[in-house]
Amino acid sequence: MSGEQQDGAARDGTPGEGGGAGRADGTGGTGSAGGTHSADGAGEPGHSSGFGPPEVLGTSGAGGFGRAQAYGGPGGPEGHGGFAAFGAQPAPPMPAVPPTPPTPPAPADPLRAAAVALLNLSGLGLGYLVLRRWAAMAACWAATGALLMAALPADPDGVPGGLVVAYLAVLVLAAAHGAYRGLRHRMMWPPRSPVALVLGLVLLAAPAGGVVLYDGAREEATQQMLLGRLATADVLVTQASTEPFSAARAPYRTALATYHDLAAHHSGSRAARRVPASLHAYYETVGAAFGEKRYCDAVEPLTYLRTVPGTYGRKQLGALAGWPDDRLATSLYECGVTGLGTGKDVVSPSGNLGELLTAFPGSRQAAKVEPAVSSEIGKAADGLKGSAPCAANERLKILQGQAVGLPGKEAGVDGALTDALRKDAATAGKKVQSGTYACGVDEYEKGDFSGAQKTLTDFAGAYRNDKSRARAQKIAIAAEIAQSEAAAGKRLPSMASGGSIPVTVSNDSPDEVEILYTGPVTGSFKLKACKGCSAFSSDAAAQLGACKGGRSYPKRTISLPPGTTYFLHKSLDDSTTSSGSNTARIQPGYTYTECAYVVQRIGSGYTS
Repeated sequence: MSGEQQDGAARDGTPGEGGGAGRADGTGGTGSAGGTHSADGAGEPGHSSGFGPPEVLGTSGAGGFGRAQAYGGPGGPEGHGGFAAFGAQPAPPMPAVPPTPPTPPAPADPLRAAAVALLNLSGLGLGYLVLRRWAAMAACWAATGALLMAALPADPDGVPGGLVVAYLAVLVLAAAHGAYRGLRHRMMWPPRSPVALVLGLVLLAAPAGGVVLYDGAREEATQQMLLGRLATADVLVTQASTEPFSAARAPYRTALATYHDLAAHHSGSRAARRVPASLHAYYETVGAAFGEKRYCDAVEPLTYLRTVPGTYGRKQLGALAGWPDDRLATSLYECGVTGLGTGKDVVSPSGNLGELLTAFPGSRQAAKVEPAVSSEIGKAADGLKGSAPCAANERLKILQGQAVGLPGKEAGVDGALTDALRKDAATAGKKVQSGTYACGVDEYEKGDFSGAQKTLTDFAGAYRNDKSRARAQKIAIAAEIAQSEAAAGKRLPSMASGGSIPVTVSNDSPDEVEILYTGPVTGSFKLKACKGCSAFSSDAAAQLGACKGGRSYPKRTISLPPGTTYFLHKSLDDSTTSSGSNTARIQPGYTYTECAYVVQRIGSGYTS
């Protein structure tokens, strides 16, 4: 048979008429004599039987095995490119493989586009990952990294608003661009769009959870920041407590402003919940002087604390708003009573007791003011009988003025309290009257003749109806003489008057003079100026000519008892003329004369 294909042969190796069956995979079938045909149409001589198409190794002849193929290289003539199988002729060369046509774009898939968009919204560019868009994915990573660097660690102020807006814009652009790319481009994984869509929705929990976690971290940072502010204010109060209040006032105000801000503007914070305890410690610290019973030092800080409700709010302070009131009233009273009878101002509206009566008129402390004043007046009056009547009398004078100076009904003080204080002032005034006399006598007895003279002279002028006025005048005379003749002040003058021995005193000076004398009796009288008389040039001239000029000198005769009498002559016209003194020992049976004259010299004075 020739090697041409029979009409009944099949290309795919199915049985045909008069020929053996052949298969495209190279296996052959049995049949009648005939030939085989290769898959590409080349025919080879056959035998009565064959195995498969020409691609299978073999040549013509009995039991041929397909097309000749060289081992180790492409088929060719014998002796080239390898060994031919069983001496067969080389097969013709294979035709060129046509180029692979480009993959057509995938059909539009909206679900896939939505899935890519959602995956990109995670912030990690996962949509670009499944599309294998590496550069775009890296850009998403860079944007997320920049946001994390700015946001961490969490800060109370949070992330700058501009950065957040920029990042959200990047996410939106990445989602839009990913949706555009995913619409017609297949994903490398997952194979189905619904799965990717569900995965995108699940992964959205990552940025949402990150926002929640960041908000929690930022809230904690805020809490810690607020607690730090509270701690700083507490330390400021502690440090200020070691300073005088005048220097500590500013730090106290700063700390209070912090407490107020925390309570008013961060009311839900942990720091705000601790503010009440800090405020209580604040009040205790500012008013610490009261607890230490330093009442005068406590007045100013407690007064300051009473102003706090005006800025902080009485409702917000609660019970602390009235915390300083009773303490301040007590401090005003305790400090004020220490100033009774002293030069300290305690009775004016700005004085401690004055402020107590006007600021807390109905308080128990205000009710104690009048009894305290009355008690101090009694103590001072008792002192008039002691060793320092002058000090007691000065205290009585001050107490009298203070009782009068305390606020009365016009200032809203209780009427009964005001009336009682006026009675105390009257009592103090009576005690001052007797105390002034007692003081003058004490000064005289202690040798303070100048002081005694002034005190008793003032007493005699102020209290003309006092039963001690006459003796006060005599003591004042003796005190004035004793300033020139100390011996005149050895004892208090008596109230005796007159005597049996006449003493005539003449004035041989151009000035009116006053003659003072003390001894067994004490008194004084005045002599008019001598007309035509003049000052002597020296003491010697005065001794020779005083009261011996034959003139009618102004004169006066007094009767004195025996004993030593001290005389003092002083001018009533010329204050620059000093006084002159003389001592006379009066004895019975003699007539005594005294002459007042002036010696013309610097520091001239009367003598006798």
